[in-house]
Amino acid sequence: MSGWGRGRGGGGWKSKRKDDEEGDDVGAPAKKNPRRDSSDDSDSNNNNMVICDISKNRRVSVRAWQGKPVVDIREFYYKDGKELPGKKGISLSMDQWNILRKHVGEIDAAVDENS
Repeated sequence: MSGWGRGRGGGGWKSKRKDDEEGDDVGAPAKKNPRRDSSDDSDSNNNNMVICDISKNRRVSVRAWQGKPVVDIREFYYKDGKELPGKKGISLSMDQWNILRKHVGEIDAAVDENS
């Protein structure tokens, strides 16, 4: 599916990619409560470890995907009494996570500068 995007090159017609999605919630401070996700009994959710809730419906977790660990920042929703992961979110590979970690100081400085 293609659409008008907010790309780095000044705009234009481009295809929408998963890693182009952005979050806009700066909400409340993170609440740390490591726990195993027990909302579903399927094998795919048995390896989820919730690290923190960053808002009512958003959380950071670490899980295995295709046998490799990923840091997952995702929105959740409720349907039929079950909490389910939504499409809005991002899963960072360990390489991507380490790059983000290296730039936390720069990100904090930019946030301070713009607040």
